[in-house]
Amino acid sequence: MGAAEPVQRTTCCIVGGGPAGMMLGLLLARAGVEVTVLEKHGDFLRDFRGDTVHPSTLRLLDELGLGERFAALPARRLEEMHMRIGDATVVMADFRRIPGPHKYIAMVPQWDFLGLLAEAAGKEPTFTLRMRTAVTGLRTEDGRVTGVRYVDEHGAARELAADLTVACDGRDSVVARAAGLRQERFEVPMDVWQARVTAPRGGVKEGRVFARFGGGQAAVTMDRGDYYQTAYLIPKGQDAALRAHDVQWLRDRLGDLFGWDAEVTAEIRSWDDVKLLDVTMGRLPRWYRDGLLCIGDAAHTMSPVGGVGVNLAVQDAVAAARILAEPLRQHAVTTRHLERVQRRRGLPVSIVQRQQRGEHDMLLGPALDGTLSGDRLPLPLRLVQRFPALRGLTAYLGGVGVRPERAPQFACRRG
Repeated sequence: MGAAEPVQRTTCCIVGGGPAGMMLGLLLARAGVEVTVLEKHGDFLRDFRGDTVHPSTLRLLDELGLGERFAALPARRLEEMHMRIGDATVVMADFRRIPGPHKYIAMVPQWDFLGLLAEAAGKEPTFTLRMRTAVTGLRTEDGRVTGVRYVDEHGAARELAADLTVACDGRDSVVARAAGLRQERFEVPMDVWQARVTAPRGGVKEGRVFARFGGGQAAVTMDRGDYYQTAYLIPKGQDAALRAHDVQWLRDRLGDLFGWDAEVTAEIRSWDDVKLLDVTMGRLPRWYRDGLLCIGDAAHTMSPVGGVGVNLAVQDAVAAARILAEPLRQHAVTTRHLERVQRRRGLPVSIVQRQQRGEHDMLLGPALDGTLSGDRLPLPLRLVQRFPALRGLTAYLGGVGVRPERAPQFACRRG
């Protein structure tokens, strides 16, 4: 019988190679912290991940010396958010009105964004990224989390000891569940079907997001250059029942909402081309326990409204790096440090979730039950319609947000 594999060790084990995990790994590595990121997939290629990079994240990339390399990635710039309710059109947000050099949201395939972060982090001697590595549980000692158990790319069971484990593994976090941490869930009115169609000639103007509401329907489409990334909202829990229709049912509805002809919607060949996002929304009452911290979707699942999930996850990572880098260097992280991360990021998250729930109640729920009308717009929409300056405020709240995080000095680089 062979000898047991020795337990490997790192200072900070990050579970999940999404935006929060890769950003935190890069920042901590630039602080000289030994950090290991474990990602269960073999690459970053996934359809319909959050592809929005907001102005505050674009500024952060500039501070990290990555702005020029990011600008070289294939991207579209979204400058306005348009909404049509019946016959009424409202410009909900105009990013050209916000301060700073980045007056737009960049639409970049998330795998390109993550690849950029991974490449930058890989240049740091204390950074390790392990792909095809699935975490299965936690190591604990006297109630303290001391690392993770995982299965490596060859299917072998391993352990990794760490001073701190950070869960960045999404809304269905294996790590949070293993730690006994459960999100308090908020009720949501919808799920989302996601599909793409070829951009028709003379369609959506570049630089805009278009939302359509009418006849008990709601959909949003984003200009991605040669195609439109489209989200069609359905009442919560109705996916299976609605898929009993022929897929032409969906094609007809998208055609009616956006004025697309049959040639455009024919790209949705079958229900296999329509992916379901089972929308959930919630927040951990406590983001940590001794030796463990949850950030991003592992700590707070966001509604897709506004596409703010990626931005909030990145902001969590920046705050965590600033607060935890020195204690990690000293191998002296305590629950007091972890509580500071939640205290700093909890307020922005709760404000955004409150805003999202308000939009659910004011807009999405009534749109789906057929009570939303362009003749009687909700008061906030009437105000934005009447006072164009408010479009800059809504753009700032959505694109920069409450308590945006700046890059820690130890992580800043020139391009």
